[in-house]
Amino acid sequence: MYAIFDNGNKQYKVSVGDTVKVEKLAAKEGETVTFPVVMTADDNGAIACGSEVEKVVVTAEVTGHGKEKKIIVFKYKAKKNERKKQGHRQPYTTVKVTAIGAGEAKKAPAKKAAPAAEKAATAEKPATAPKKRTTTKKVAETPAAE
Repeated sequence: MYAIFDNGNKQYKVSVGDTVKVEKLAAKEGETVTFPVVMTADDNGAIACGSEVEKVVVTAEVTGHGKEKKIIVFKYKAKKNERKKQGHRQPYTTVKVTAIGAGEAKKAPAKKAAPAAEKAATAEKPATAPKKRTTTKKVAETPAAE
């Protein structure tokens, strides 16, 4: 059985026991992390994706952090004597897949509904802006020419 999950805008094909380098995670070594699954396939060749795998997750253990081999980024403009050399080492996290299956349903403790009278009493009324004073100009009546 294998699963495909995505992390850091990349997709990874893994099975139980695989070690994969993924985008750097904010997890410490030894912690377990879960990734939502995009697609799964079992040993018989049955493929599941979309709403069939909404609750399926890949559980993995963080085994280490590191940086990739340095790459050189060299930019230049021909005939202008303009050159720029820059290096880059991409950070990564190494994870070992421990399980592929249904995720644990984390339920928040149910809150008791308060009676409507208590809700109305405790609810704060929004502050209203002071009313603007408006004055009306009295227009003097002019006698009409007859």
